[in-house]
Amino acid sequence: MSTNVEPPATVEKNVNTTGGTTPDSSDSPRSEARFEDEIPYTIFTPWERKFIVLAASLSAIFSPMSTTIYLPALNQLASDLHVSDAQINLTVTTFLILQGLAPALIAGFSDTAGRRPAYMICFTLYLAANIGLAIQRNYAALLVLRCLQSAGSSGTVALAQGVVADIVTSAERGKYVGWTSATSIAGPILGPILGGLLAQYGGWPWIFYFLIILTGAFLVPFVLFFPETCRKVVGDGSVPPPKLNMCLTNVIKERSRKKAGIEIDTQQSEEVRRNYKLSIPNPLSTFKIVADKESALILFSSGLVVACLYAVNTALPSQFKKIYGFDEIQIGLCFLPFGAGSIISAFTTGKMIDFSWRRHAKRAGFPVMKNRHQDLTHFPIERARLVVALPLLYFCCAGLITYGWVLDFETSLAGPLVVLFFTGYGIMAGFQIMIILIVDLSPGNAAAATAANNIFRCLIGAGATAAIVPMIDAWNVGWAYTFAAFTWIALSPMLLVLLKYGPRMRLAKKEKLAQSISQHGEMPVERRTDDSHVGMTRTRRLEEGIAADDKAPEPVRNADAKA
Repeated sequence: MSTNVEPPATVEKNVNTTGGTTPDSSDSPRSEARFEDEIPYTIFTPWERKFIVLAASLSAIFSPMSTTIYLPALNQLASDLHVSDAQINLTVTTFLILQGLAPALIAGFSDTAGRRPAYMICFTLYLAANIGLAIQRNYAALLVLRCLQSAGSSGTVALAQGVVADIVTSAERGKYVGWTSATSIAGPILGPILGGLLAQYGGWPWIFYFLIILTGAFLVPFVLFFPETCRKVVGDGSVPPPKLNMCLTNVIKERSRKKAGIEIDTQQSEEVRRNYKLSIPNPLSTFKIVADKESALILFSSGLVVACLYAVNTALPSQFKKIYGFDEIQIGLCFLPFGAGSIISAFTTGKMIDFSWRRHAKRAGFPVMKNRHQDLTHFPIERARLVVALPLLYFCCAGLITYGWVLDFETSLAGPLVVLFFTGYGIMAGFQIMIILIVDLSPGNAAAATAANNIFRCLIGAGATAAIVPMIDAWNVGWAYTFAAFTWIALSPMLLVLLKYGPRMRLAKKEKLAQSISQHGEMPVERRTDDSHVGMTRTRRLEEGIAADDKAPEPVRNADAKA
């Protein structure tokens, strides 16, 4: 690759939105930047984006549902397989470990090969594991197959976040929080209720038979109609995907395009074809995010928050059976208040996030472009997100302490259920914002960023799952949850460090990247994984430190936008 980068004195004329050419006076870097600000981030309409986000979110319901639908049957499984409570809890711990590690493999694969092939791998593995779980009658088989079930289902969570980043900009990401979170929250709510009913009236094998039926019913329309969205495969949605990534929706759109005589943008098509590749799943892109200092602070903090969630959910069956004498169905119903608080947070947090974005953008004189690519280098994205997240996270810690002590004093059932509602609201709202922030900081690698989040979330959660019951037995339930809350409070200043120094860290990384390009004459591999430059003009690419010889396609023209 050549190292000579010529200054953009002039640029070629662009086609304007009416189909003509721009005036000669616009042939300057400044007016070219203005023109690009009018280029949509994606050709998908608002309703198409809602449909795609909802479908991706529905695909992500299987991971949290598979975690919690199993919990009400823990006592029954321990009895039928003749193992101890500690041994049966180990199946939950190993599930969470695989839930953290498996997405690291599939996320990087989906960022280059596309979302649809990655989805097919995940659901094939998930279906096979459920069939095995339904017919096994051995503890070792249960342990192994639960790991496979976790590996298959957990990748869908990272893929859903990747799909959202493909078609939604940072400025309006909060608007879609309710869409992306509703189904992942519905899983933990519905899971214990369904698990309790199935375990009590059909036996624990019917939990897995139910998951097989549900997966099959979801997969048929999903495989037929869910379009490819990965920007390294279809660009802004206007480039037809390879046959492996095709669905009926793509076929219909392609036929409509040909019938209308609309030509594909050849330069954008060539760009995405260079980025597209099928490869063996590799966790390298995920571990690069984990190794980044700024990202690691966010990931560790959010992992501690979710550890508190697992500490509540894992110990709830044994504690409510011990204190209130509940059966499986009653235990399942006790998860409802936590889930209700989580659902309310999903549809209220997004508005708070978008309001915070607009407020900080106004202060910084930063334009808000809901359907445009924006360079966030000089925008205080950490502050815009964390000023909303931090109060909610401290609120959930207060709820966790209260929950522990109302159980310790064995109050009426209303006490822990009310506290669970508010604790669920705080935990889920804070965690959602942390996910959005890590995706904001990893443009072009949203699936890998979510997979990195899963590593911390599930590994720390697995530790909390394994430790909470022994902690309750050694101390008491009040002190156990007080310790969990104060652990996060003691470590929360790391987010304050991020809030203050995060923009400086990002700017230093960008300057280091620009220096590397100027010294070596080519983009480092990790920069190439950021597909935010797809469709950029030459001037904008130079402004963002991308080598001019690594050419990007010209913007999608008006004909493609109409398509």
